[in-house]
Amino acid sequence: MAAGLGVEHLAIPDVLVLTCPRHGDDRGFFSETYNRNRFAEAGIAMEFVQDNHSLSAEPGTVRGLHFQTPPFAQDKLVRVVRGAILDVAVDLRTGSPTYGQHVSAVISAKAWNQILVPIGFAHGFVTLEPDTEVVYKVSNVYSPEHDKGLLWNDPALGIDWGVSEAAAILSAKDKVQPRLADLPAYFSSDKDQSR
Repeated sequence: MAAGLGVEHLAIPDVLVLTCPRHGDDRGFFSETYNRNRFAEAGIAMEFVQDNHSLSAEPGTVRGLHFQTPPFAQDKLVRVVRGAILDVAVDLRTGSPTYGQHVSAVISAKAWNQILVPIGFAHGFVTLEPDTEVVYKVSNVYSPEHDKGLLWNDPALGIDWGVSEAAAILSAKDKVQPRLADLPAYFSSDKDQSR
């Protein structure tokens, strides 16, 4: 805990769930959802350069699994401003003891939590409520040439998305992403290689 910032390490400890204080009264609430200095005090020192915002109308919408390759690799700080998601991060760092494994967490407007997905992970989520809005910061700009993906339902990943393949709503692109076994080694477990 640093300056009121709640920090929880998931089973792959480089992926964090963060909770920022929220102060409410009869008018509503106020929350400082990102403060570079307070995050740095908690050991989170990446620099964010772009904010993204998505709306998914239907529950069961799957977005992912996405990542960008070096030199445009991205850390992601993801929060939900309306609704809820099951957020998933898959370790793509060759040489990592958790390579090919994933962690997941429910991120919601109600819980007022966020998830930090560092470089070297594929990231995705499935919406749990209608009209879910997700806002996330990234540490590098979007680069179409470096935009890559991993097949969301690759059996080798063993991810329980909570939605059947038939019911999941996906983009055409996400339906045909490569499997883990077919991915080149884009990342290594050396923390400095992809920044």
